[in-house]
Amino acid sequence: MGDAVAPEPLPRWPFIGREDELQLVRRSLAGSRRGLVVTGPPGRGKTRLVTEAVRGTDCARVAGIPQAHRMPFAAFAPLLPEPVTLHRAVRLLSGVRTLLVDDAHLLDDSAAALVHQLAVRSDTRLLIVVTDGAPVPAAVSRLWTGELLSRLPLGPLPREETAQLVAVGADRTPEPLTANRLHRLAGGDLRLLRELLGALRGDGRLTRVPGTDEWAWRGPVPLTPSVREHTARLLTRTDPGERETLDRLAFAEPLPVDLDDPTGPEHPMDPADRPAGPAPLDLAALERLEDDGLVHVDGRGAVRLAHPLHGPVLRAAAGGLRARRLARAPEEYGPALDAEAAALTALIGQADVRTVPAPVGDWLVAEGVPVPAGYAALRARYARLRGEVREAAAWAREGLCTTASARSGPAEAEAEAEAEAEAEAEAGVGAAAEARAELALAEAQSPALASVRHPAHAPHDPYDAVRLGTPERAAGRLTGVFAAHADALTHADGPALDRAAGELERRGFLLFSAEAYAQAAAAHRDPAAARTARTRAVALARRCQGARTPALAALALGELTARQRQIVTLAATGLSNRQIAERLTLSIRTVGNHLYSAYTRLGASDRTALPRLTDPRPTDPRPAEFQEKQPA
Repeated sequence: MGDAVAPEPLPRWPFIGREDELQLVRRSLAGSRRGLVVTGPPGRGKTRLVTEAVRGTDCARVAGIPQAHRMPFAAFAPLLPEPVTLHRAVRLLSGVRTLLVDDAHLLDDSAAALVHQLAVRSDTRLLIVVTDGAPVPAAVSRLWTGELLSRLPLGPLPREETAQLVAVGADRTPEPLTANRLHRLAGGDLRLLRELLGALRGDGRLTRVPGTDEWAWRGPVPLTPSVREHTARLLTRTDPGERETLDRLAFAEPLPVDLDDPTGPEHPMDPADRPAGPAPLDLAALERLEDDGLVHVDGRGAVRLAHPLHGPVLRAAAGGLRARRLARAPEEYGPALDAEAAALTALIGQADVRTVPAPVGDWLVAEGVPVPAGYAALRARYARLRGEVREAAAWAREGLCTTASARSGPAEAEAEAEAEAEAEAEAGVGAAAEARAELALAEAQSPALASVRHPAHAPHDPYDAVRLGTPERAAGRLTGVFAAHADALTHADGPALDRAAGELERRGFLLFSAEAYAQAAAAHRDPAAARTARTRAVALARRCQGARTPALAALALGELTARQRQIVTLAATGLSNRQIAERLTLSIRTVGNHLYSAYTRLGASDRTALPRLTDPRPTDPRPAEFQEKQPA
């Protein structure tokens, strides 16, 4: 895809995201609340969250100690100056205002009883951290099962915030398809994520994406110690039927289950009588693997591996001959991709673009296998409709790369194949044009992606008129939620705009929803309702990968202080920092500081993006062949 990225040591990751969880933890330690228990799998970031929550406060901290069950109050040794009884320990610690107990599942029975008594009898506010899946002392588990303390199960870090972590310490950001892949493989385990990233950088597997400020990863998963630990149950299966089943799934999932298969151990079949096609899966082996949580059978009878990490690890561990035997031939990907494309097309037709799995396309991209331009263009469109503008651009580039590779390949040698080759070439040209159009549309909505400003042009889709604030141009041309949005905007009906925005969000149109909420904020007469709509618009816009559209321009500038708006507006006209400083009677350093803060809030990298953020004029980013002629 490009030149390799030079390896660099990974810096300490900052605390990113988790704003809602952070506020919940802090609220649990204030007022009349007695505290909170934070639970989650290993590597989820529980300790980092609670550490951030108590930063700058007067908080005592202890941690459970492995293999210390025979040492009474071992974790509390730093706080207890002498061997004590439980009663004495409670009295000594009852004056502690806030107590953080990390790894509480490792507490000895005496320490667990002490924590429970503090929750019952003292005014100490407790912040307890417990790892899921580990044996927990009964006195600790009763803290939340007995409703003494509330419990916060910590979910995985969202995909957008995972991408921010992965970008820390690098001169380029991960392209979205790579960030998505790392997010899926880590499964919420930040320690595994860090180890994977370190291995990729150390082995020089990261490549620069030409024409962007991004890097990408294609190819096999590095078998690091943490990866092997997470997949130990998988790699140590010794039953031949189970291992063959796992490997077949790794190279060709999903596979159908034939519940009427007559070839099982109860119904032996002569190999000569076996029907043509792939051999059916071993049902007995599948049942054992399903019982152990290693495979999953969906409602349609298709079998998949249970964890996104399992397939890549099994493929990486397979020998060359085994991989050649089990891997699908390139032509076998076609039906699976066609099925995914049909499902995505149907959802777009139903105005519903919520997240759906499309594992075959994701797998091909991850492994570096060329993806047909038509499929890539469809994935780009689906991502763009969801507001994932950087992901849309990445898919479009994949399709254009495939087209470029096909054009540089050898010509057809057989005369009888000329007609077929010509038809494929025509289809390829059309698909490439779709991919180019999607790339242009994605770039036009993201200051971080756009390399040039596109000329002003009238909207090419009826709904674009609504998004641009001219719903009268779409009168009678829309249906469903889009028509409801247009009608609400026509009548400047704030509550109706809120309802339309909520329905758009429910259907997965996050960018459209953010725009509708932004319009609602301007339409509401009730200041409280306007603030609520604005807050929702900002939250949704932040999930749209830096998207900036005319409807969000005023919203974006509204996040700035009055002085920042003043400076940004002047900078957008082309004035230098010195000229702005002279005009406003400020120091050049003050102007620079205001601009830097504004860039952060606006999602802009430098002042070249400011004209697009402050200019609400509509744009049509499509290539010339896609632009409609407007009447004079």
